[in-house]
Amino acid sequence: MKLLVTGGAGYVGSVCAAVLVEAGHDVTIIDNFTTGNREAVPAAARLVEGDVRDKAAEVLSEGGFEGVVHFAARSLVGESMEVPDEYWQHNLVTTLALLDAMRANDVKNLVFSSTAATYGEPEVVPITEDLPTKPTNTYGATKLSIDYAITSYANAYGLGATSLRYFNVAGAYGEIGENREIETHLIPLVLQVALGHRDKIFIFGDDYPTPDGTAVRDYIHIRDLADAHVLALETNTPGTHRIYNLGSGDGYSVKQVIEACRAVTGHPIPAELAPRRAGDPATLIASSAKIKEELGWNPTRTELTTIVTDAWNFTKNLGERAHSAKRVR
Repeated sequence: MKLLVTGGAGYVGSVCAAVLVEAGHDVTIIDNFTTGNREAVPAAARLVEGDVRDKAAEVLSEGGFEGVVHFAARSLVGESMEVPDEYWQHNLVTTLALLDAMRANDVKNLVFSSTAATYGEPEVVPITEDLPTKPTNTYGATKLSIDYAITSYANAYGLGATSLRYFNVAGAYGEIGENREIETHLIPLVLQVALGHRDKIFIFGDDYPTPDGTAVRDYIHIRDLADAHVLALETNTPGTHRIYNLGSGDGYSVKQVIEACRAVTGHPIPAELAPRRAGDPATLIASSAKIKEELGWNPTRTELTTIVTDAWNFTKNLGERAHSAKRVR
């Protein structure tokens, strides 16, 4: 298929783009490199640099496109509460422009990278797709609004679409992994301690109603996640908008993640207890039963050690490359 991948230089988008290229698809990427990395763009993919809002119509008007995988978005929860206007513009308004460009050029196959933050703080875990959506931050609210818009376009214009909702993506795929200027995810933060970029990792609260008192989260390997996007793209039905959760079905606590990182890296990784952060639920785990039953998605990299090992290999190699570059200069 001839495909457009928005945000294809970001962590998740670049891995998905790489997997699509490996499967033989013709991939065009739009990315403005606000957070993406040029080195993560697959060599065989065509790159169009710029904002999706400005470039989508131009690219799709070339003709022949058979599908779009939409990752481009602002995604920092805390930041979304500080500058909500930017999140509504970059996430919702940009996606509406993309949907209109797809409609104008008769492209009716869409996979949207949504988020389990649309559920807010659920009272029941694991989270299933039929639970109420009550986002507690602007980021989750923008993604939920996009889901509503996609449903409307599917019903009115025959768009075939799938929204995939997930929490914590981790791990790496070859030379592509998490490499952000502002890092907020636990596993790469812990690995930065092992690499010597941080002195310690903070544990925010150890009095949660969980087995070891620390917050429990769902982690999904980046390659398993990419496989789900490809599967959704290949099975979309015109006029139908499907919503699936993606997760391991199990959760790991903050202490378990730190211990796994210690075991994989051989580094002591000092940890310091800090007060709870406001709004942090005790447990967040997504159920993937629906997508497994309906699409046959079968994640194979669910072990925490596998996820951490792949992430560590990428992080370690990234540090070595940066050190080599300094020596060359």
